[in-house]
This record gives sequence, C-alpha cells and structure tokens, in this order.
Amino acid sequence: MDSTDLKILAILQRDASVSVADIAARINLSQTPAWRRIQKLEESGVIQRRVALLDPEAIGLGLTVFVEIETGDHSREWLDGFAGKVMDMPEVMEVYRMAGDVDYLLRIVVGNMADFDDFYQRLITAFPLKNVTSRFAMERVKSTTAYPLPQLDPG
Repeated sequence: MDSTDLKILAILQRDASVSVADIAARINLSQTPAWRRIQKLEESGVIQRRVALLDPEAIGLGLTVFVEIETGDHSREWLDGFAGKVMDMPEVMEVYRMAGDVDYLLRIVVGNMADFDDFYQRLITAFPLKNVTSRFAMERVKSTTAYPLPQLDPG
C-alpha cells in the first residue's frame, strides 16, 4: 500500500459516496487507475464494505450500554456458542474478547431501559455466565469510524 492508496482510504473514510471521478481528481490520477486501486483495496479486504452511518438517537436507539462479561468456561465450544448467540442479537453492535479481569466486552444500543432489561434477560438465560456488569453511557463525547492512517510522506 502506497501513499496514493492511503489518500484514497482517507477520502473514503470521510465519505464513501464520493465519486471515482472526484477521488481521481483529488489524488491526481485519471479515473481508471483510481477505480482499479479502489477495486484492489476492496478485493484485498482493506475496504470491507461501504455503509451509511445512522444517528442512533434519530432512530430511537439513544441508550448505549457497555456490558462486561466474565465466564467460568473458556473452552472453544463455549466461545463458539456464545459468539453465535450474540451475533444473532441485533442490539449487540460490537463484541470483544478481552485480556484482564473481564472476558468479553459488548457494546449494546437500545431504545430505553425496558429494552435493555429484555436484552439482559435473553443474554443471561442463553449461557452460563459468572458475572455480568452493565455500564450506561451518559453522553457520546466522540464517535468515529475512521481509523488513523499512517502519516503520508510529505516528499
């Protein structure tokens, strides 16, 4: 990946709806080479998909909850079953397997406390869990989907 690819990625992370013609103009390439680079970045998996980002509050999902899970079972079978179950729960936005005193961290979005309680009841009955701690976000201070890219060489 060279500096031109990084420029393309920076543009697309800000706005994936930018036309190939506009991208090409911004990076001083013609459209065909720019399009080929984008295709290569998609085929290699660097660009996973292009999506529309929604405001969760505007669609009635204003409550964000971080759920910390400790389990007594660290087997592959347990993880596979747990991962499969939480993947099917639409409230779960992200799942991380953690190092330290918490085994898993989930980011959940729901409309209100009753919705979270419904989610929580489904979660704790689906699998044996040692401990579940929920932390409620009061305010989203920063939210981005853009990854920091390596600095472009000015030369």
